[in-house]
Amino acid sequence: MNEEMKVKIELGAEVFEAELTREFSPKTFEKIVESLPIESEVKTWGDELYFEVPVIMGEENALGFVGKGDIGYWPAGRTLCIFYGKTPLSESDEKIVPASSVNIVGNLKEPERLKKLRLRGGETIRISARR
Repeated sequence: MNEEMKVKIELGAEVFEAELTREFSPKTFEKIVESLPIESEVKTWGDELYFEVPVIMGEENALGFVGKGDIGYWPAGRTLCIFYGKTPLSESDEKIVPASSVNIVGNLKEPERLKKLRLRGGETIRISARR
């Protein structure tokens, strides 16, 4: 399996580019890639969107702080999280605090553009390999 995979994230009429990488959490990366394409309903928590994925994994090099644009798998909720700003636990956009530790599996290009969408939750998200 490749070290990284370019993916397309569709959120309503908007399309975002992201890259999944095995660098930090290789086993989690593999399970996410194997489950593509993923379609789910978005929930929000501050400037984080998260959604259920058909993956069950424990913590793998999990982090309690993330950066803007990071994509992480949250073992406690069996969800994929995309961080594009402060969560309710964060003090700044530079040091974003998830609800609990996440396995980093990728990075979203243009997190600022995602922030401008002002998501409320309930939107459909679709992630697929970019060809």
